[in-house]
This record gives sequence, structure tokens and C-alpha cells, in this order.
Amino acid sequence: MPISNNIRVVVGIDFGTTYSGFSFAHLSNSIIASNDKWPEQVPNTTKNDKIEYWDQIENLKTNTILGYDANFESVKCWGPSALVNTTERKDINPVELFKLHLSDLDNLDKDKKSNKPYLPSKLVYKKAITDYLREMGKQLVKKTVTTRWPGIEWHQVLLVLAVPAEFPEKSKSILRKCAYDANLISNLRTYKLQFTTEPEAAAIYCIDNISETEIYDYIGRSFLVVDCGGGTVDLTIRKLLSKDELGEVTIRTGGLCGSTYIDQEFIKFLERKLGKSAINSLKEHHYGQYRLLIHEFCKNAKLPFTGVEEEYKAYELDIKKISPKLKQYVTKQHSNENRWTIKLAFNDVKKMFNPVINQIIKLIRDQLEKDDTCSIMFLVGEFGESKYLQKRIQEEFKEQQISVPPRPIAAVARGAVSYGINEKFIKNRVLKYNYGRSTLRPYDENIDPIDRRRESGHVLVFKLLAKKGTVVDVDQKFSQTSHPENSDQEQMWYQILITERDDVRYPDEDGVIKLGDFIIDLPDAHLGKDRKVQFELCFGKMEIQAYAKNEHNGQEYEATFDYYDKDIAEISEILDEF
Repeated sequence: MPISNNIRVVVGIDFGTTYSGFSFAHLSNSIIASNDKWPEQVPNTTKNDKIEYWDQIENLKTNTILGYDANFESVKCWGPSALVNTTERKDINPVELFKLHLSDLDNLDKDKKSNKPYLPSKLVYKKAITDYLREMGKQLVKKTVTTRWPGIEWHQVLLVLAVPAEFPEKSKSILRKCAYDANLISNLRTYKLQFTTEPEAAAIYCIDNISETEIYDYIGRSFLVVDCGGGTVDLTIRKLLSKDELGEVTIRTGGLCGSTYIDQEFIKFLERKLGKSAINSLKEHHYGQYRLLIHEFCKNAKLPFTGVEEEYKAYELDIKKISPKLKQYVTKQHSNENRWTIKLAFNDVKKMFNPVINQIIKLIRDQLEKDDTCSIMFLVGEFGESKYLQKRIQEEFKEQQISVPPRPIAAVARGAVSYGINEKFIKNRVLKYNYGRSTLRPYDENIDPIDRRRESGHVLVFKLLAKKGTVVDVDQKFSQTSHPENSDQEQMWYQILITERDDVRYPDEDGVIKLGDFIIDLPDAHLGKDRKVQFELCFGKMEIQAYAKNEHNGQEYEATFDYYDKDIAEISEILDEF
């Protein structure tokens, strides 16, 4: 939709797995700035002059971490201050990586191991997301906007929140509810919160950074954006259709192979050195010290790692200084004086990187196989600035023109602002799923099992609305017609379903997800069954929009689409904001 007349400021939020940031612009000049003032940072205990982009992380983002009280009810601190040594602050219980609980909401593969990270049993991930957005909103976002532009009121602000490409469709409705509970929006259905995907926002940012003299060289050419974040890596191939229009070429993809998974390899390394039970006990009883071990590894070994042995300076991890509580959990089998200063050699760190980078390379190769004309690749995100990752990608894809735009860590937040300023820049998107609806048809003994026959003689079936892989314009509508089953019917109701399968016949088959409910009000009861209704759903937007009208007289009916989630069933009770 065109930006509303009462919007004055656009804020783009990059709510990340490990780090988060935001950018903003006033519509009067549309100059985008990124926030660079954050809560108190945790000091580096070991100086390393070879770190090349830690300053960008500290300046443009802050830690996605919360510090709770003992019952995990109240937030006592957030961001870097939650990375405290529990010897000094026993009242702080750090919680992190909660964003990843959105990654496998659908749980389609029952045999697939869940990727959900640890979360205290007393805490629900939705509360953690809400609490973080609330702290970030009240402590920084709102203060930054009102301080920078006195007189601006919060209802004049448009928020654009970026989500990973591979997160389920319903993740947007959950994030909308979290933003509402965090007081970032005053109405659950408000247009003042919009969504984009992280690779889409990054693609917009990459185009924004092409000079006026070079932009015409890119028109008609496709390019791959690889957004390498802390938890997820998201990819999309886009094509610049004109100077003012960007299209999508392939189905956007992604995976859980961000930089935090290198941290997991580091923890496995420590487990081999000190024992798995010791590390687990430290994590359970002194989580702050456990996190500081990872923090020091990131700052002094992971971030400066280039993959060139001559440039590597061996790092020694001082366990007694960083994590004094760990010693009590180490058994005699793993205990000796040499264990308390652990040296990370070049090959040790390289082995931590390689499994994660190999996954990213596979994702890139899979995308490029779908478009053999793509010869340009942009790397963004905090992990995208890793010299070793860049080196490996350049070695694997020598034919590609690989570019890292300025401030790649802020690419998603700044691209989200650009999207909010001009949504029409996105011309089309590629559908990730087959979209369908539940409907009744007469029982057919030749194809339907007898146990699916209802008393009415009908069978509940899956009817395709839009096919996976279809390139759709953002405002393109998919329509079908129907009519009331009963003459006194006051509403029509359908389940909207999604699946990656192409052979679905029934709504309850494996791999079919109930996305939400499509409800149409039918006020013309005097017309009985003679109310042929044309209903339309728009799948090209980031959130599904619903339309309906009487095909006979053209009267528009009230139609709503509510994403299904048992915890947010109250959505349908909240009115639209005008």
C-alpha cells in the first residue's frame, strides 16, 4: 500500500539471533541513518589489534540477550549488560537465541531433530521476544526518534520488521503479536507495522549503494544476495527490472548456518578438552560465565580469523579468569594445570568454521543452479564480513563477481527503511508454497477412500489457489467463487492451507499446514443461497490480504484473514485501525 499521509518517519528493525539493530529516516529527505548508541558494552579482556569489524558490530548493533530475575518474569537488563559475570551479578539470568524458536514452528518432519536452542523451562519464547522488543523500543527506538525529530509522535512512525526467508509463514503473525504486546504498535492489525524478508531488505540496500552512473548497467541483470547473520543465512536471486523496480527470480531459501553455529563448534572443542558434563554444568548453573567464554572466543579468535595461517595469532583462553566456576565441574580425568589455559591453534579454529561454511556454499550453489545467468553476488550481514568466509566463497565461485557493500552489518535494517519508504520498488515475489483452501465436493468412489465420505455425501478436499514457484506481482489477487451452503448463513469460512507438495488431495495429509482462517461476512440474508461470492486473496504481499464481494450486485463484504496460532486466537477480536 502507498505510504500513509500521516507517516513522517520510517524505522527498519533488524531483530537478529545474536545481534540486533535499527535504522531510520524522515520522509522529508529520506536520508537513512543507523543507530550507533547502545547500552554499556562488555569490555574485551584480551586485546587483539587484528580484529577488523568488531567495531562495526559494537557501533551498529547490540547483543540480542536479556537478563531476567530468578523467576524469569522481569527483565533486569538487556543487551551487553546481560553478558555479566555471575560471580559479580548473581541476580542476573541471561537468555539468548530465543528468535530461533520461530524457525521450526510447523514441525513438518517428525523425525527431524528440533533446532530450538536452550530456553529455561519457566520462560516461553514469545515472552522473550516481546520483552526484547519492548526494551529496545522504549530504551532506544522511541527515544531516538523523538530526540532526533522533536514534535514527532509515535503514531506518525512506520515500523518495518525484517524476518528470515526460511521462517514459517505464521512467524509474521507471532512477531506482530509480540510487537503489539511490546507497545510498539497500538493495534494488532495496524498498517504501521510492515514486514519484509531479510534477503529482500538486503537486496534493496545493495541496489541503493550502486551509483547513479552504474545503475543502468545492472538493469535486466540478476544478482544473488547472501545475507549471513548470526543464526540464519538467507539467499535470494533478484533482478533489477528498471531503475525503480526489483523483481524476484527464484524461491528465496535459507538455513540455520549463521555464525552462532561456529560458537557451537567451539563449545564442542571445549567439551573434548574439559569434559561434556563440565560444560553442561557451567551452562546450567552459571550461564553468564558460559556466555563469556563464547564472547571471548568470538572477539579474539572467530572474528579476526582470515583463513591465512601466516596472519593467525594463536589465542589462549584463560579459563580461571573468564570462567572461574568451571573448574569445580571438571573431573580428574580432564583436570591438570595445563587445562586452565587453552590454546586455540590455527587448525582448531579452521575446523570450527568449515562445517558451517560448507553449508553456506551448498545453499549458494543450489540457488545459482536455478539461474545460470546470475553472475553477481552480494555478501551482507555480520558473518558476511568474515574474511575466511569471503575467501572460501571466492575460491568456490570464481566466475562470480563478489561484492561486499559498505556497512554490510546494517544492510537489513537500512534496506527495511528503504522498503518502508517505497514499497512499490518491489515489483513481484516468487511464491514459496502451494496455497490452497479446504472445500467440499461430492464423494467419488473411484478416487476417495470410503472413510472420507461425510453424511452429506461430500468429501473435504484441498483446492489449489496458487502454485509454488509462481512469480506474482505484489498486488496480484487470486480469486474463486462460492456460495452459502444454507440460505440463512451469515458467514462463509475456509481454511487456507500451504504445502510444498504438488500431489495433495486432502487437507489433513502430511506436509499440509493450516495457515489461517478466511472469514467472509454475509449480511444479505434475504437473498438466501443466491449470494454468489467472489473472494480474493493476495499472496504477493508479506502478509496475506483478503477481499470479497457479491458477484451479483458488486457489494463488497467484510473479509478477514487470520493466521492460525492457538496462542493468539484473540486476533479476530481486535478491530482494524483506520
